[in-house]
Amino acid sequence: MNRQQLASRARVAIDGRLTAVEAEALQPPPRGWVRAIRDALGMTSRQMASRLGVSHSAIAQLERSEAAGTVRMATLRRAADALDCDVVYALIPRVGLQETVRRQGEIRARQGVGLADRTMRLEDQALTPEQIRRRLDDYAAHLVAAGNLWETPYP
Repeated sequence: MNRQQLASRARVAIDGRLTAVEAEALQPPPRGWVRAIRDALGMTSRQMASRLGVSHSAIAQLERSEAAGTVRMATLRRAADALDCDVVYALIPRVGLQETVRRQGEIRARQGVGLADRTMRLEDQALTPEQIRRRLDDYAAHLVAAGNLWETPYP
């Protein structure tokens, strides 16, 4: 199995695992998950600091950094453990990986076919819209299969 076939299988597998995950449900509360869960447990920041073996001000800093999106993963894992929680980390594709690859293939194909179409028009050999669409589809499929999607083709 070649690299592109493996990538395609990986996309299908990841899309399958993540389609049931709703990104909106995973959005952190405005003050962060640590603060929200600590408050829901009825745990003060001093009590949490004691569980982590850090100062009270370190908990305040942790909660600020989580809310700001700058918390370190290792720190977040320690805080989660103190709250008897697990950290779950995921990147949720906006449109699915298969769709992202398809769109990128189409973008790249439009770039390549567009250049060819301009040249052919200059030579009075313009393509019909149907011919252009077929060429776009064929070229996009070729680019996806070849794995040439993410390099910048032209300056």
